Amino acid sequence: MKPRTLLRALVAISASVWLATVVRAEVRLPAIFGDNMVLQAGARLPVWGWADAGEEVHVLIGEQLRRTRADANGRWRVEFEPLAPGGPVKFVVEGKNRIELRNVLVGEVWLCSGQSNMEWPVSRAANPEQEIASANYPQIRLFKVAKIVAAKPLEDTDGQWQVCSPQTVAGFSAVGYFFGRELHKRLGVPVGLIQSAWGGTPAEAWTSLEALNAHPELKPIVERWDEILENYPKALERYRKRMAAWQQNAKAARAAGKRPPRRPRPPRGPNHPHRPAGLYNGMIKPIVPFAIRGVIWYQGESNAARAYQYRTLFRTMIRDWRRTWRQGNFPFLFVQLANFRQRQAEPGESDWAELREAQTMALAEPNTGMAVTIDIGEANDIHPKNKQDVGRRLALAALAIAYGKDIVYSGPLYDSHKIEGNKVRIFFTHVDGGLVARGGELKGFAIAGPDRKFVWAKAAIDGDTVVVWSDQVPNPVAVRYGWADNPECTLYNKAGLPASPFRTDDWPGITQGRLEP
Repeated sequence: MKPRTLLRALVAISASVWLATVVRAEVRLPAIFGDNMVLQAGARLPVWGWADAGEEVHVLIGEQLRRTRADANGRWRVEFEPLAPGGPVKFVVEGKNRIELRNVLVGEVWLCSGQSNMEWPVSRAANPEQEIASANYPQIRLFKVAKIVAAKPLEDTDGQWQVCSPQTVAGFSAVGYFFGRELHKRLGVPVGLIQSAWGGTPAEAWTSLEALNAHPELKPIVERWDEILENYPKALERYRKRMAAWQQNAKAARAAGKRPPRRPRPPRGPNHPHRPAGLYNGMIKPIVPFAIRGVIWYQGESNAARAYQYRTLFRTMIRDWRRTWRQGNFPFLFVQLANFRQRQAEPGESDWAELREAQTMALAEPNTGMAVTIDIGEANDIHPKNKQDVGRRLALAALAIAYGKDIVYSGPLYDSHKIEGNKVRIFFTHVDGGLVARGGELKGFAIAGPDRKFVWAKAAIDGDTVVVWSDQVPNPVAVRYGWADNPECTLYNKAGLPASPFRTDDWPGITQGRLEP
């Protein structure tokens, strides 16, 4: 018998023996481990749970067997060597009781997090009927983390893995699903998607208190919420009195055939989803350290009014998650805010432009990538329906950054500039085959002189650069591109990916100095 064959036989015999003879003890797994799950391929796999204090626990995955004992608090943890993509694989845990997980695959696992544009379901994306009907992908698996605000880090969550099908995909993150579908098609391996998202939430809610308190610029967020929580009982009492009065007034208004007055808003309190670290504690920590390949993130709208602060906050959050997982600098891919609101007639300031700039700055962190969506938003809808292209652009970044594919994954990014008389030459990275003016004309550029007053500029592609000028500005000092809530942007590379908005100046913006919500 060959050595490898003999080893497999011995492992199988050993497994059968312990499954039949182990002393019975109560054992439990967190919700993130369940039937239909996907385990991360090519990575060390932590498995953990609970049992009686001191109880022996045995875990079998495939041909690997691990033994441990629960500590004094009833917690246990083991770790497995990397597995190759495929499956199903055997997954059994035994103590007093026996847990056997079924239909477990090994592939690529991604966490899909953020606010409403990540939470936005397939059923409300573009072409929902067609997308739902065709979502028959048995090797894509979906898990939704329960929406919970917590004062302290939780150990577990609610949720279950589901096989992707027309019956299960409708309520799942559209960006997450389209991203995962693209990876599955391109890589040919199982894909597990974990949705942990909550609409309307700021980044500080997804960041640990430890990380927030470590930065002087971020600590005021926590201090403000400490005051809110301290005053909450009184605020709640005032709210109850206003509600009682409102109910009477509303009843009287309806009886008179009039519109009822506006309902009072409840005060912010312990369970508010804006609470700093509240969602980190309730929706991120419970799934740590489940092995993942990386994160896709779509958020920022709720922090736009504090865009300068987001420069620090977003990068702090990325580092915080990587520290928490202890899997190194795993890929963190994010969506730059899409175009939104009415188009400005003249160049001006924009908090959304400043937020996009803050997002772009996060690319300085290792293994990060950004999907630019400045061309697929909707002026009248903060939730644009074209989530297909968002998922596809994120997948391009994943294929390049996480999987080392030699592909074009980003549109042009501002690199540097040079003043040449009355013109400014802009240099880019990610030109990839050349620059293109979609529609035949470059639009979205503005230029300013020493007076810092921007006017619309003319622009022309010159090789891999763009030259910008205006007859109104004989001595230019700064150029901006796409610097508006909903700019008209026509600069792409030949791969069809849009250039990110940018500015060459560092003049104070409208959100500088805003440190509190």
